[in-house]
Amino acid sequence: MANTSSAKKATRKIERRTAVNRVRRSRVRSFVRKVEEALEAGNKAAAEAALKSAQPELMRAATKGIVHKNTASRKVSRLAKRVKALSA
Repeated sequence: MANTSSAKKATRKIERRTAVNRVRRSRVRSFVRKVEEALEAGNKAAAEAALKSAQPELMRAATKGIVHKNTASRKVSRLAKRVKALSA
């Protein structure tokens, strides 16, 4: 348990940040899941639309520190590759 007042304040701040980060991470996962569901259904138009909305969400998560920049880029790249392969 925190003893000093500054440690108690730090604990409160961490709890608030954790709640915000949890919401952001969940939001990113939802957007990625929509792309994957469209891919599984074989719906190219829906997959492209979902990817178009998921890409900025992933990059926003990278700038906010939810995921690493390279991780976000890798996820976008792999999803785009799968969407592109859907038409071939």
